[in-house]
Amino acid sequence: MKNLRIFAFGGNEVSPVGLKDPQTGKDLVPDIAMQWRRTAETCKLVADIIEKHPDDLYVMTHGNGPQVGNILLRAEYSLPILPPLPLDVCGADSQGAMGYMMGLLASELKMRGIDRLVTALVTQVVVDKNDPDFQSPSKYVGPTYSKEEALGRQSKDGWAVKCYKKDSAGKELWRRVVPSPVPTDIVEIEAVESLLQAGIIPVTVGGGGIPVCLVPAKADGSGEVYEVNYGIRFKKPKGKPSKIYTGVEAVIDKDLASALLGNMLLKRARSRGEDYQVTLTIFTGEDGAKLNYQKPDQVDLRKLTLKQAEEIYNRKPCPFPAGSMGPKIKAAIKFIQDGGHAAYISKTELFDKTLAGTAGTTIVR
Repeated sequence: MKNLRIFAFGGNEVSPVGLKDPQTGKDLVPDIAMQWRRTAETCKLVADIIEKHPDDLYVMTHGNGPQVGNILLRAEYSLPILPPLPLDVCGADSQGAMGYMMGLLASELKMRGIDRLVTALVTQVVVDKNDPDFQSPSKYVGPTYSKEEALGRQSKDGWAVKCYKKDSAGKELWRRVVPSPVPTDIVEIEAVESLLQAGIIPVTVGGGGIPVCLVPAKADGSGEVYEVNYGIRFKKPKGKPSKIYTGVEAVIDKDLASALLGNMLLKRARSRGEDYQVTLTIFTGEDGAKLNYQKPDQVDLRKLTLKQAEEIYNRKPCPFPAGSMGPKIKAAIKFIQDGGHAAYISKTELFDKTLAGTAGTTIVR
């Protein structure tokens, strides 16, 4: 039996958080050098894991909230001379840059005598154009703001904004929110599979993947036409419908996309008669999921069965915040429901302790 580990990293594993300007006290946006150093730290921790489990297969995915937020800010400031950038293009930009940076893992592995390639794959992920999140955005992107700053951007720029969380002093931190539709398919799944079979560690569905929708065929005389964005049209003779996609303004949750990726790889392996045990590890800034988060009666959830996780998640109101821990629990549940062996939610440095059950959160069937 082959063990396949899906490692889903938050965008914060590339971009450090919590930095403050010593003079103004305001949040400090990490520069590229800081991001490289943070990525190097993450890659050392991942290399530790691979060194202990050298025979396993690995796929790395990542979020891109801070990075897409920075790309959007750059585009805003450039509006007097450059056109705006849609979210799907911002996602593609972040996939390439962050995949390049996470390629540091290959160098770290070489220092330990492990010769494994790490390859970033720009990946499209399919969503439904009628997903309700297009009407009620839920995904946080970009830096944090005070409530006053966030509401000002809402008034001035038409942003949707929500309270993200409270800091250690109890002050509300607000962020921009954008549509986050549920992923349903991965366009480049065969390419991911080919990399795995070649012994390469893929970095894929970055930021949840580039959000695309399936384009319906339209009859046009003796042929059929597919109309995508920007007035581009593809025409062919009538016959078997083609799968043609076009980008949409959204950001896909990377944990849901990672769960879909793991389940798709598992099903495809089984269809070939191969026996895979697939796990999903969602690395985050918290030591697992908690009830009554940041309250005096906070409770760590160390190990849950699928049934227990579903019961807690489905409480009204849901005890896990939307846009942060909520999608992680949802992704873990979906992953186990669709055949995954186990799902973990933890900090990267606590991976071994999480496997031992003394840290993080473990969800099993």
